[in-house]
Amino acid sequence: MEPTQRVKFKCFDIELEGLLDEQDGDKAVVVTHPHPLYGGDMHNLVVDSLARAYVQSGYTCLRFNFRGVGKSKGLHDDGNGERDDILAAVAYLRDLGKTDIHLAGYSFGAWVAARTQWRIDPPPLVMVAPPLDMLSFDDVESLPNLELVVVGTKDEFAPAYLIHDKVRKWNRKANIIEIKGEDHFFFAMAPQLESSVMRYLRQREP
Repeated sequence: MEPTQRVKFKCFDIELEGLLDEQDGDKAVVVTHPHPLYGGDMHNLVVDSLARAYVQSGYTCLRFNFRGVGKSKGLHDDGNGERDDILAAVAYLRDLGKTDIHLAGYSFGAWVAARTQWRIDPPPLVMVAPPLDMLSFDDVESLPNLELVVVGTKDEFAPAYLIHDKVRKWNRKANIIEIKGEDHFFFAMAPQLESSVMRYLRQREP
């Protein structure tokens, strides 16, 4: 495995910055970060945990800063232009020769991922703490690519009862993992989050 590299890629005329952990093979993942207006970026604790889970499972991992965050150019666009940022990140991995590309989003990043429009089949999706009590998911009618949702039982922004109700509508085949006693930020349970995602990745292998 190559050491983590700082990379740049374009979303139309906007240059975005990212961190790339590149490995051999076809498997890769784009990891998206929480709300930039509340300090979210690609260095977030949960983003780091997701990246480690995928890298340790053999995936090339690209985490990046949405437009207007860190050294990424452009301006925050309330989750609209950020959907194009995700498409650009997936295209960057395809240019590296990756063909089995996944998507993992945390909080705001999960919301943007759920609302991204795909020109071809959408990638398998993992969402951590999708903030159903903070942002509107009303335009998300179904998510056939959703495979896993992880939520804390004390999450005030992603209440477990709302998660179960929405996931039944989005994709009844998706799995839900509840981490007992954890809130939206996973400060105490990041290792448990990481191990849960790794277990899911092991189970989905043929």
